[in-house]
Amino acid sequence: MKAEYNLSKMKSRKNPYAAKLKKPVTMRLSEDVIEYFKKMAEKAGVPYQSLINLYLRDCVAHHREIDISWHTKP
Repeated sequence: MKAEYNLSKMKSRKNPYAAKLKKPVTMRLSEDVIEYFKKMAEKAGVPYQSLINLYLRDCVAHHREIDISWHTKP
């Protein structure tokens, strides 16, 4: 193996899988939710959108389901 390689003449090309990695979406989130993730992201040193994606990915990986039931007073 060489100590150094000359990559100056190498042609660059786009990653063919890059478009499949993430899909841009528009979501309406509450300000308090955004602030919550921004604070957590700042502590973790990652962008808040990446943190939200990681959280949702964890939900998918663990097959988490939300129980939305509106409790009414008897």
